[in-house]
Amino acid sequence: MIETYLFDLDGTLTDSGKGIMNAAKYALEKMDVRIPSEDVLRKFIGPPLWESFEKFIGLSKEDADKAVKLYREYYSETGLFENDVYDGIPELLEKLKADGKQLAVATSKPEVFTERILAHFGLDKYFDSVTGSLLDGTRKNKDEVIACALQRCGSPDVSKVIMVGDRMHDIDGAKKLGIGCIAVMFGYGSREEFESHGAVFIADTPDDILKYDGERKYA
Repeated sequence: MIETYLFDLDGTLTDSGKGIMNAAKYALEKMDVRIPSEDVLRKFIGPPLWESFEKFIGLSKEDADKAVKLYREYYSETGLFENDVYDGIPELLEKLKADGKQLAVATSKPEVFTERILAHFGLDKYFDSVTGSLLDGTRKNKDEVIACALQRCGSPDVSKVIMVGDRMHDIDGAKKLGIGCIAVMFGYGSREEFESHGAVFIADTPDDILKYDGERKYA
């Protein structure tokens, strides 16, 4: 029986792609770096920013630091609201809360931005705690975020905890802490990615998340 649900933000609770990609383009334009294809920009949705600028654009660590600062210039004022809550998410959260579940957010997005986004869309009322990365670049890896989220949840029995996310980082980070991950198809990952990284369940819709009963299976 799952008692605690940890939710990723981008690609899981909200469709944040437009704001993230626009902020990445803004940073690269300011640095006179060629703007990559939309397929490459979409890869920025989910992973830590430093990793994305280094891995997908080929920036050095020093230039990645500059790019992150420029990214946040745009994102902190405009990009974080270029965002939409997925259909069915409020209803899902309402059902889980009514059933007495503990709900928390665990995201690699900076915590300060996450709190603003949740409040803006009225989702903050559903969550007992919110954990994200820090602006200085610490606590950016998903397993570090999840570990902190678990502490804030009162260190529950991990066999009664599930992570809900849309990328391999959610699955891998959860596995490091001994937690299974429900992967959602309405975000930015693929079924192949989810199966190869070992998601315990694949949900096509928010309502499908309620179908997971603790056994590994694919919807």
